[in-house]
Amino acid sequence: MSAPERIPPRSVTTAELLAEGELSVRGRIREASNAVLLCDVTYEGQKASCVYKPVAGERPLWDFPDGNLARREVAAHEVSEATGWGLVPTTVLRDGPYGEGMCQLWIDAVSEGSELLALVDGEEPGDGWKAVGFAEVGEGRTALLVHADDERLRRLAVLDVVINNGDRKGGHLLPAPGGRLFGIDHGVTFNAENKLRTLLWGWAGEKLTPEAVEVLERLRGALDGTLGVRLGELITTAELDATRARVAGLLASGRHPEPSGEWPAIPWPPV
Repeated sequence: MSAPERIPPRSVTTAELLAEGELSVRGRIREASNAVLLCDVTYEGQKASCVYKPVAGERPLWDFPDGNLARREVAAHEVSEATGWGLVPTTVLRDGPYGEGMCQLWIDAVSEGSELLALVDGEEPGDGWKAVGFAEVGEGRTALLVHADDERLRRLAVLDVVINNGDRKGGHLLPAPGGRLFGIDHGVTFNAENKLRTLLWGWAGEKLTPEAVEVLERLRGALDGTLGVRLGELITTAELDATRARVAGLLASGRHPEPSGEWPAIPWPPV
């Protein structure tokens, strides 16, 4: 009599794991201004670390009166996936121990051989760097804030314009194994008014890369299709219309935007 055939376990996607798994809170990340909980999530024999941000732990923001941070974080991931760049860790909306919130895969950042941000003396950024602006470093001294001339950062700069990121700090950049780079903390995004604040101004005024133009063309179509439907469940109609307008504006200009002067261009603190 032959032994029964063994059926291999079903492969669980990261999104399924985060959305359907059992959340177990390990502790709170206290540096965050809102409730951010480090958790383990387990589903069908698979386990991962994740971040859970319950809506109940959010502080109201006067300039973001509609929706909530959690849904905007999920919306940022949806747009990132539509670009094909995969710049935002897998993020889902789900119920958890403290109610509805966003759940995002934890990324173990690695130390790269070269830094992404730096402060340098002098007025020029040097080879391989892009200038952001001058910063006070104490005792009346200033230094030039620069970021790496890195294609991953440039892609992230384009994504930030599309989602209208109001808080792209250095601490939100996570180099990961395999040379990948992730951006996190996208709660203050998708405002219908221009709120772009970022450290990634080094390409301001420069032409978009052919790759970026191709991605934006694809994104424009997706926003009028399934992506637009999905975002409509997460952000307001006015915010969705503004997202479409930002994509159209980028394609019309063909260039990275410059600071408007109507809103602080660099977040504080920058890290």
